[in-house]
Amino acid sequence: MFEALLENALSMIFIIFTINIIYVTLFTLRMIFTLKGQHYFAGAVGMIEIVIYVLGLGLVLDNLDNIWNLAAYAIGFGTGVVVGMKIEEKLALGYITVNVITKEYEPDIPNALRDKGYGVTNWVAYGREGERLMMEILTSRKSETDLYNNIKKLDPKAFIISHEPKAFFGGFWVKGVRR
Repeated sequence: MFEALLENALSMIFIIFTINIIYVTLFTLRMIFTLKGQHYFAGAVGMIEIVIYVLGLGLVLDNLDNIWNLAAYAIGFGTGVVVGMKIEEKLALGYITVNVITKEYEPDIPNALRDKGYGVTNWVAYGREGERLMMEILTSRKSETDLYNNIKKLDPKAFIISHEPKAFFGGFWVKGVRR
């Protein structure tokens, strides 16, 4: 009898933990789809998310007599945040704009990046120590790491900063570059 009760208690903890990982992962993805303007994906994920949320919360509220159920809910929540973020990193939705300032003025760098399929706008900039090459590059988030590695090979001391643009229109990207 005690073993069956213990098995049921452990099963309940595992179920609550798993449900909350799934719920929070879906919540994270829904928020990302919403922020990226993918409304229909966000709506579809939201429908699944709410069903799982109600099931998980119902199990915890029906079994508040066991502190481990509440702990499983909390730990599952935190784990779900991490899992959701990892999935989002793999999906790499959207684009980034990368601004690069080279240590020395090296005019061949933009063409080397263009040859790899990146759209590069460049100009001469002036810093405290003289002329620098300034570049602005728009690329997909899936190509982000590859771009950073290419820049570092061309100029290991380059200053690199990136941000996500909300929208872009026209230009070289309309013709289709490295996406």
